[in-house]
Amino acid sequence: MAINLIKNELKKWRNFVRNRTYVDSKTEKNIVDQFHKLYYDSHEFGKTWTNTTWLGVHTQKCPLDLWIYQEIIFEIKPDVIIECGTLNGGSALFLASMCDLVNTGSVITIDIENRKGRPQHKRIRYLLGSSTSEEIIKQIGKLVRDTDKVLVILDSDHSKKHVLNELRIYNKLVTKGSYIIVEDTNLNNHPIDPDHGPGPMEAVEEFLKENNSFMVDKSKEKFYLTFNPHGYLKKMH
Repeated sequence: MAINLIKNELKKWRNFVRNRTYVDSKTEKNIVDQFHKLYYDSHEFGKTWTNTTWLGVHTQKCPLDLWIYQEIIFEIKPDVIIECGTLNGGSALFLASMCDLVNTGSVITIDIENRKGRPQHKRIRYLLGSSTSEEIIKQIGKLVRDTDKVLVILDSDHSKKHVLNELRIYNKLVTKGSYIIVEDTNLNNHPIDPDHGPGPMEAVEEFLKENNSFMVDKSKEKFYLTFNPHGYLKKMH
Protein backbone atom coordinates (compact mmCIF):
# COMPACT_ATOMS: atom_id res chain seq x y z
CA MET A 1 0.00 0.00 0.00
CA ALA A 2 2.69 2.50 0.98
CA ILE A 3 4.73 1.68 -2.13
CA ASN A 4 1.72 2.30 -4.40
CA LEU A 5 1.03 5.64 -2.72
CA ILE A 6 4.65 6.66 -3.21
CA LYS A 7 4.47 5.66 -6.88
CA ASN A 8 1.35 7.77 -7.39
CA GLU A 9 2.88 10.81 -5.71
CA LEU A 10 6.12 10.40 -7.66
CA LYS A 11 4.11 10.28 -10.89
CA LYS A 12 2.58 13.64 -9.99
CA TRP A 13 6.02 14.99 -9.19
CA ARG A 14 7.47 13.82 -12.52
CA ASN A 15 4.60 15.52 -14.35
CA PHE A 16 5.44 18.78 -12.58
CA VAL A 17 9.07 18.43 -13.62
CA ARG A 18 8.26 17.59 -17.26
CA ASN A 19 6.00 20.61 -17.49
CA ARG A 20 8.62 22.75 -15.76
CA THR A 21 6.13 23.82 -13.12
CA TYR A 22 6.65 24.22 -9.40
CA VAL A 23 6.19 21.11 -7.25
CA ASP A 24 3.55 22.18 -4.74
CA SER A 25 4.34 21.71 -1.08
CA LYS A 26 1.42 19.33 -0.50
CA THR A 27 2.64 16.90 -3.16
CA GLU A 28 6.18 17.14 -1.85
CA LYS A 29 5.05 16.50 1.73
CA ASN A 30 2.92 13.52 0.70
CA ILE A 31 5.88 11.90 -1.05
CA VAL A 32 8.17 12.47 1.91
CA ASP A 33 5.60 11.28 4.47
CA GLN A 34 4.78 8.09 2.56
CA PHE A 35 8.45 7.21 2.12
CA HIS A 36 9.06 8.10 5.77
CA LYS A 37 6.37 5.62 6.85
CA LEU A 38 7.74 2.93 4.54
CA TYR A 39 11.29 3.47 5.76
CA TYR A 40 10.37 3.55 9.44
CA ASP A 41 7.89 0.65 9.41
CA SER A 42 10.37 -1.58 7.58
CA HIS A 43 12.05 -2.14 10.96
CA GLU A 44 9.33 -4.74 11.50
CA PHE A 45 11.19 -6.86 8.94
CA GLY A 46 14.64 -6.17 10.38
CA LYS A 47 15.44 -3.52 7.78
CA THR A 48 16.43 0.15 7.70
CA TRP A 49 17.09 1.73 11.11
CA THR A 50 17.17 -1.56 13.05
CA ASN A 51 19.80 -2.87 10.66
CA THR A 52 22.14 0.13 10.66
CA THR A 53 25.59 -0.08 12.21
CA TRP A 54 28.55 2.21 12.81
CA LEU A 55 31.88 0.38 12.91
CA GLY A 56 29.98 -2.82 13.65
CA VAL A 57 27.82 -1.42 16.48
CA HIS A 58 24.05 -1.20 16.03
CA THR A 59 22.99 2.43 15.65
CA GLN A 60 19.24 2.95 15.51
CA LYS A 61 19.37 6.17 13.54
CA CYS A 62 18.47 7.47 10.12
CA PRO A 63 21.78 7.85 8.22
CA LEU A 64 20.58 11.18 6.82
CA ASP A 65 20.36 12.53 10.36
CA LEU A 66 23.82 11.19 11.16
CA TRP A 67 25.17 13.11 8.17
CA ILE A 68 23.59 16.27 9.58
CA TYR A 69 25.22 15.52 12.95
CA GLN A 70 28.55 15.34 11.16
CA GLU A 71 27.95 18.75 9.58
CA ILE A 72 26.96 20.29 12.92
CA ILE A 73 30.01 18.84 14.68
CA PHE A 74 32.33 20.15 11.97
CA GLU A 75 30.68 23.57 12.08
CA ILE A 76 30.57 23.97 15.86
CA LYS A 77 33.43 21.74 17.00
CA PRO A 78 31.81 21.17 20.41
CA ASP A 79 33.98 20.49 23.44
CA VAL A 80 31.23 18.32 24.93
CA ILE A 81 28.37 16.37 23.37
CA ILE A 82 25.74 15.24 25.89
CA GLU A 83 23.65 12.32 24.69
CA CYS A 84 20.58 11.30 26.69
CA GLY A 85 19.85 7.68 25.78
CA THR A 86 22.71 5.29 25.02
CA LEU A 87 21.14 1.92 24.13
CA ASN A 88 23.90 -0.07 22.38
CA GLY A 89 26.36 2.83 22.23
CA GLY A 90 26.45 2.98 18.44
CA SER A 91 25.51 6.64 18.21
CA ALA A 92 27.97 7.52 20.99
CA LEU A 93 30.70 5.78 18.98
CA PHE A 94 29.63 7.65 15.85
CA LEU A 95 29.79 10.98 17.69
CA ALA A 96 33.20 10.11 19.17
CA SER A 97 34.45 9.18 15.70
CA MET A 98 33.35 12.56 14.37
CA CYS A 99 35.17 14.21 17.28
CA ASP A 100 38.26 12.26 16.27
CA LEU A 101 38.00 13.64 12.75
CA VAL A 102 37.74 17.27 13.90
CA ASN A 103 40.32 16.59 16.62
CA THR A 104 38.28 17.91 19.52
CA GLY A 105 35.39 17.03 21.80
CA SER A 106 34.13 14.35 24.15
CA VAL A 107 30.85 12.46 24.50
CA ILE A 108 28.91 12.07 27.75
CA THR A 109 26.16 9.51 27.21
CA ILE A 110 23.46 8.71 29.77
CA ASP A 111 21.20 5.69 30.16
CA ILE A 112 19.21 3.96 32.89
CA GLU A 113 20.43 0.56 31.70
CA ASN A 114 23.99 -0.74 31.97
CA ARG A 115 24.37 -2.87 28.85
CA LYS A 116 27.39 -5.09 28.42
CA GLY A 117 29.52 -4.88 25.32
CA ARG A 118 29.15 -1.19 24.64
CA PRO A 119 32.06 0.23 22.63
CA GLN A 120 34.97 1.72 24.54
CA HIS A 121 36.55 4.90 23.25
CA LYS A 122 38.80 7.47 24.86
CA ARG A 123 36.28 10.24 24.10
CA ILE A 124 33.21 8.43 25.53
CA ARG A 125 32.10 8.58 29.15
CA TYR A 126 29.10 6.45 30.16
CA LEU A 127 26.82 7.63 32.96
CA LEU A 128 24.25 5.30 34.56
CA GLY A 129 20.97 6.84 35.68
CA SER A 130 18.00 8.90 34.55
CA SER A 131 18.90 11.94 32.47
CA THR A 132 16.63 14.08 34.65
CA SER A 133 17.75 12.80 38.07
CA GLU A 134 19.53 15.13 40.48
CA GLU A 135 22.47 12.72 40.70
CA ILE A 136 23.07 12.74 36.95
CA ILE A 137 22.60 16.51 36.69
CA LYS A 138 25.21 16.98 39.42
CA GLN A 139 27.64 14.68 37.59
CA ILE A 140 27.10 16.61 34.36
CA GLY A 141 27.73 19.86 36.22
CA LYS A 142 31.13 18.59 37.36
CA LEU A 143 32.09 17.38 33.88
CA VAL A 144 31.09 20.43 31.84
CA ARG A 145 33.09 23.65 32.23
CA ASP A 146 31.63 27.12 31.81
CA THR A 147 33.91 27.69 28.82
CA ASP A 148 32.90 24.51 26.98
CA LYS A 149 30.95 24.59 23.73
CA VAL A 150 28.10 22.15 24.33
CA LEU A 151 25.84 20.18 21.98
CA VAL A 152 22.93 18.16 23.42
CA ILE A 153 21.05 15.23 21.87
CA LEU A 154 17.86 13.91 23.51
CA ASP A 155 17.01 10.28 22.74
CA SER A 156 15.83 8.60 25.93
CA ASP A 157 12.24 8.25 27.18
CA HIS A 158 10.03 9.59 24.36
CA SER A 159 7.05 10.67 26.47
CA LYS A 160 6.16 14.36 26.27
CA LYS A 161 6.61 14.83 30.02
CA HIS A 162 10.13 13.40 30.08
CA VAL A 163 11.35 15.17 26.95
CA LEU A 164 9.97 18.49 28.13
CA ASN A 165 11.73 18.01 31.46
CA GLU A 166 15.00 17.27 29.62
CA LEU A 167 14.56 20.38 27.48
CA ARG A 168 14.03 22.55 30.54
CA ILE A 169 17.15 21.14 32.18
CA TYR A 170 19.65 20.79 29.35
CA ASN A 171 18.86 23.91 27.34
CA LYS A 172 20.82 25.87 29.94
CA LEU A 173 23.99 23.97 29.05
CA VAL A 174 23.73 24.56 25.30
CA THR A 175 26.11 27.20 23.96
CA LYS A 176 24.86 30.09 21.84
CA GLY A 177 25.04 28.98 18.21
CA SER A 178 24.92 25.31 19.16
CA TYR A 179 21.96 22.94 19.24
CA ILE A 180 19.75 20.81 21.39
CA ILE A 181 18.56 18.05 19.06
CA VAL A 182 15.28 16.38 20.00
CA GLU A 183 15.17 12.97 18.37
CA ASP A 184 12.12 11.01 17.21
CA THR A 185 9.80 13.98 16.88
CA ASN A 186 8.31 11.91 14.04
CA LEU A 187 6.33 9.88 16.60
CA ASN A 188 2.62 10.38 17.28
CA ASN A 189 1.67 10.76 13.61
CA HIS A 190 4.45 13.20 12.62
CA PRO A 191 4.13 11.14 10.42
CA ILE A 192 4.70 7.68 12.03
CA ASP A 193 3.29 5.69 14.97
CA PRO A 194 -0.06 7.53 15.30
CA ASP A 195 -0.94 5.62 18.47
CA HIS A 196 2.16 6.70 20.41
CA GLY A 197 0.52 9.57 22.28
CA PRO A 198 2.08 12.98 23.06
CA GLY A 199 5.83 12.73 22.69
CA PRO A 200 8.92 14.63 21.55
CA MET A 201 7.12 16.84 19.00
CA GLU A 202 4.56 17.99 21.54
CA ALA A 203 7.35 18.61 24.06
CA VAL A 204 9.18 20.80 21.53
CA GLU A 205 6.03 22.78 20.79
CA GLU A 206 5.43 23.52 24.47
CA PHE A 207 9.10 24.26 25.15
CA LEU A 208 9.28 26.85 22.35
CA LYS A 209 6.24 28.64 23.75
CA GLU A 210 8.04 29.20 27.05
CA ASN A 211 11.61 29.68 25.81
CA ASN A 212 12.49 32.20 23.10
CA SER A 213 16.22 31.49 23.11
CA PHE A 214 15.83 28.70 20.55
CA MET A 215 14.54 28.44 17.00
CA VAL A 216 13.76 25.45 14.79
CA ASP A 217 16.52 25.19 12.20
CA LYS A 218 14.70 23.79 9.16
CA SER A 219 17.91 23.87 7.14
CA LYS A 220 18.94 20.70 9.00
CA GLU A 221 16.01 18.90 7.36
CA LYS A 222 17.41 19.48 3.86
CA PHE A 223 17.52 15.77 3.01
CA TYR A 224 13.71 15.56 3.34
CA LEU A 225 13.71 12.37 5.42
CA THR A 226 14.54 13.00 9.05
CA PHE A 227 13.50 11.24 12.24
CA ASN A 228 13.72 14.64 13.95
CA PRO A 229 11.32 17.03 12.16
CA HIS A 230 11.28 20.39 13.97
CA GLY A 231 13.79 18.80 16.34
CA TYR A 232 16.96 20.71 15.43
CA LEU A 233 16.75 23.56 17.92
CA LYS A 234 19.44 26.21 17.56
CA LYS A 235 20.25 28.50 20.47
CA MET A 236 20.13 32.08 19.28
CA HIS A 237 20.81 33.95 22.52
